[in-house]
Amino acid sequence: MRLLRVGGDSLLVEVSDTAAAMRVYDEALRREVEAADVVPAARTVLFAGVPDLARLEKELAEWEPEQETTPPAAQGPVVEVPTVYDGPDLDSVARHWAVTTREVVERHTSQEMFVAFCGFSPGFAYCTGPATTLPVPRLAEPRTRVPAGAVGLADLFTGVYPSESPGGWQLIGRTDLVLWDERREQPATLAPGTRVRFVEVPR
Repeated sequence: MRLLRVGGDSLLVEVSDTAAAMRVYDEALRREVEAADVVPAARTVLFAGVPDLARLEKELAEWEPEQETTPPAAQGPVVEVPTVYDGPDLDSVARHWAVTTREVVERHTSQEMFVAFCGFSPGFAYCTGPATTLPVPRLAEPRTRVPAGAVGLADLFTGVYPSESPGGWQLIGRTDLVLWDERREQPATLAPGTRVRFVEVPR
């Protein structure tokens, strides 16, 4: 674990992988660390607005997220994502995994995932878990337009595009679920720690 000060009141924690980052994030919430915000990412956790950086550095030095071998159990609510599996890259993912398209769908819907972190655009959640143990490469050339609701795979993550944007993830399906609404008290439907299950619906 590497600690880097950012500006005058923030601390960036670098770890080896997403599971370790989630453990740091979970532990920070459990301990109610004094910070204006705690933001997890793929291999980092940012503690922003920390009143006493030296104290937090000393506290973090006692944590041992790298020594665990499994990610923490997500404790958030379960959100079901109704998905039509007709994406333009479904065949490509099936070939990459050396399975049928039906097996891709069954694998993707068979196990519960959780949101490790959010990024890229407001409401874009990086979902991971046992169902995505096989990595999927990003497209060699990103699309200039990906529609809102597109369900894609990249590396070990599943993501749902909350709004139309460019993107390089391999698209396997689509959903009508609203992922981001600024009018809600909690704008993001899929916040870090949320448990997620993708459910197949008919075309």
